[in-house]
Amino acid sequence: MSRPDVVVGVSGGVDSSVAALLLVQQGLDVAGLFMQNWADDGSGHCRAEDDRRDAVAVCGRLGIPFHFRDFSAEYWQGVFEHFLAEYAAGRTPNPDVLCNREVKFKHFLDAARELGAGRIATGHYARVEQSGGRWRLLRGADRGKDQSYFLHQLGQVQLAATMFPIGHLEKSQLRRIARESGLPTHAKKDSTGICFIGERDFRQFLGQYLPAREGEIRDPHGQPIGRHPGVFYFTLGQREGLNIGGVRGRPAAPWYVVGKDVAANILYVDQGHDSPWLQSSRLRSEAMHWIAGGAPAATFTCTAQTRYRQPDEPCRVSVGDDGTVQVQFERPQRAVTPGQSLVLYDGPECLGGAVIAATDAALEQRAPWPVSLERQA
Repeated sequence: MSRPDVVVGVSGGVDSSVAALLLVQQGLDVAGLFMQNWADDGSGHCRAEDDRRDAVAVCGRLGIPFHFRDFSAEYWQGVFEHFLAEYAAGRTPNPDVLCNREVKFKHFLDAARELGAGRIATGHYARVEQSGGRWRLLRGADRGKDQSYFLHQLGQVQLAATMFPIGHLEKSQLRRIARESGLPTHAKKDSTGICFIGERDFRQFLGQYLPAREGEIRDPHGQPIGRHPGVFYFTLGQREGLNIGGVRGRPAAPWYVVGKDVAANILYVDQGHDSPWLQSSRLRSEAMHWIAGGAPAATFTCTAQTRYRQPDEPCRVSVGDDGTVQVQFERPQRAVTPGQSLVLYDGPECLGGAVIAATDAALEQRAPWPVSLERQA
């Protein structure tokens, strides 16, 4: 069997299908590889087998070899155990970021090299280019689909070996190409949510691994409002699932999660989507990963995202000696959540990112902020 030029991660979705098609049309020797990252738990919610059949059909249509690898053990150790530990600590993790770093651009890349390929390709909406002797990760052309936020943990070694064939396309263009080319996935719906949960109830799923411990819901001033089934089921800014009825002396307005005290098992809520208790102007990160290998400067301005599909937010960044960063936003941000990812950008270029450790939101019980990040006049 000949060695392929590039191995495409075929997921059974339309994005990776078109990625493979475009590489074939470029005249490259292409092979497809399907990754199973979650073992079927018998719930009936795992669609891996359906996706695998679709991936096989796409490879058959394109006339390229199909390969399969089971990375479920690696996913459990590298992604899922961290996911559970973060929720148990009351934080809200982002498993897609770890999946890309630990599985898709690590074990998948190793598997592709074992097959003799020099490069891998995926159906991510992002772009990669070489400039000035280094590799740059750029946003996808379709800003509404851009996935560079989830790829910010990649480095020079991974980017040098990676192709994003659909990064220059709008989603509508991609669907048209898939349809006109007769790809069997051309009308398949995009997958949403966390892959290993599927369509099932999130609280029910998490309860299999983290036993529920009922506790008190209070307002920010400590007044009892209701009861909750477990603080780790909720995230900042969340409205659904609180089951707070009419509260005497309070207006008939929605309640939102504004804070969590994991040690005391207390969930804090307030009324109003833009409650002042949800606002923060500063954050501190864990150790940053810089795509270029280092920070652009000790202090610099750029834009940031603290959640996926968030508009660019101007900010000032100060890099600490310990590798963490302190970020001061130009305007207050809503529901910046520890455990989620801070990702920094210079125009379309993704500079890197890190896990959010703490913010200056009113209910945060964290270490004091350094004088250098006091609000500027």
